[in-house]
Amino acid sequence: MPHVSDVIRAEDIGKFKNLQMLARQVVEGFCSGLHRSPHKGFSVEFKEHRSYVPGDDIRTIDWKLFGKTDRLYIREYEEETNLRCTILLDSSGSMSYQGSRSKGVSKHRYAVATAASLAHLMLQQQDSVGLVTFDKAIRNYIPPRAQPKHLTPIINELQVQKPKHETELGSVFETIEAKIHRRGLVIILSDLFGDVEQLMKSFARMRHANHEIIVFQILDPDELDFPFRQWTQFTCLEQDSNRHLIDPAQVRKSYLEKLEEFREQLARGCSRHRISLVPMTTDQPFAETLAAYLALRRRTS
Repeated sequence: MPHVSDVIRAEDIGKFKNLQMLARQVVEGFCSGLHRSPHKGFSVEFKEHRSYVPGDDIRTIDWKLFGKTDRLYIREYEEETNLRCTILLDSSGSMSYQGSRSKGVSKHRYAVATAASLAHLMLQQQDSVGLVTFDKAIRNYIPPRAQPKHLTPIINELQVQKPKHETELGSVFETIEAKIHRRGLVIILSDLFGDVEQLMKSFARMRHANHEIIVFQILDPDELDFPFRQWTQFTCLEQDSNRHLIDPAQVRKSYLEKLEEFREQLARGCSRHRISLVPMTTDQPFAETLAAYLALRRRTS
């Protein structure tokens, strides 16, 4: 496996104006050191009949049906890939944060580039991938497809995303789960800030529907160690009118305790529902996300 330090880092986002080019560079750089495993190929599932028209391959004619109806029909099949994945991208206001050590990379920009890289990797593996973008509601839903050209609408949607509005992850995930009719893999890219109990109820519904869930919790390093020292004005990224001028020294201990409690609740809840929770920070190389994804896939395959 390639060393993650040898692959494109988070701060390199700004060097790539083309998101698709960035995704390709990340995946190619990551995969260059991997031994390619044999692909299992496609299984096919019968979909429907349609009338034969001149030029159709006669090998696809349903001769048994011809014997019953004296009419020529073609058996059409639907390709089933090894994996059917839907990526959920959090585009709410809190994702716009970028701290002093993130080198201009917000949590949202990191999540967008990660989503593009994951989609590119899956399509290279002939897996099926779709995308849901959301804040307080679903912004757009692109159903999973396995064709290489399907990367284009995914990239186009990712490129127009701007983080804004509030969100309550638990309620919006309930709406999303209702749209994902067929069981598969759900990958969530979010900071997960919200009510943990409601979030876990939504996760439980997804698991009850037999979805596998991988959560990449993306945080800024500032959010983990609260490095502020001087009086600072903090503005809520989801409610601009909510601002507070505070002395960080007075709240640092309380903040870190609340953060630790929040993260422990998430970890316990995800463990209880057999959900893979992968903490990420915006200063990590994207290759670490891809490595975590492939490791989790190997574990469940």
